[in-house]
Amino acid sequence: MKQLHRDDLFGWSVFDEARNVDFHGTCLVRDGGCVLIDPLPLSEHDLQHVRDLGGVSWVAVTNSDHTRGAADIAALFDAPIAGPRGEEGALPLPVTRWLGDGDTLVDGLVALEMRGSKTPGELAFLLDGTTLITGDLVRGQRGGRLNLLPDAKLTDRPAVYGSIRRLLELEHLEAVLVGDGWPVFRGGRAALAELIVSLTR
Repeated sequence: MKQLHRDDLFGWSVFDEARNVDFHGTCLVRDGGCVLIDPLPLSEHDLQHVRDLGGVSWVAVTNSDHTRGAADIAALFDAPIAGPRGEEGALPLPVTRWLGDGDTLVDGLVALEMRGSKTPGELAFLLDGTTLITGDLVRGQRGGRLNLLPDAKLTDRPAVYGSIRRLLELEHLEAVLVGDGWPVFRGGRAALAELIVSLTR
């Protein structure tokens, strides 16, 4: 896995040829085991890295289209799975904990509901108020910029606008780690502000 902008964050990626973007998994290192968010299948190298970092305490998925390697990894480490409350009963995983807006999964990691996306109750995760880890709705098709899912996949565009506006209230937000595309390691709040401007054109 690759070191990200914090000592306790790592990531790994797979290039999706159909969409011309990288898909990402995120690993938050903490005492008692790592939290893996939207984990892709792990190579032998990355699997050993996770073991060296203390194993897995939680697997978290942001939406039902990001189940990826979650079930296999959770089974391998005997780790519980957390998923969006809005998809309770529909997520094809053995979910232990359903998360809604404002719920804390582990210390410093808070779930935020991103309304209006293609699946109900899609989650993003806010780490220590400074790092946003997104699922499908907010992505980075081009380096240094953020964009949304295509309009055709949104279920409620005004609700999406409200979700992004709410993120702008996070005064200390610096990084946006997207599930799909290029991450923004600095100036994440400014990138979200630019995204809002693009939505009003």
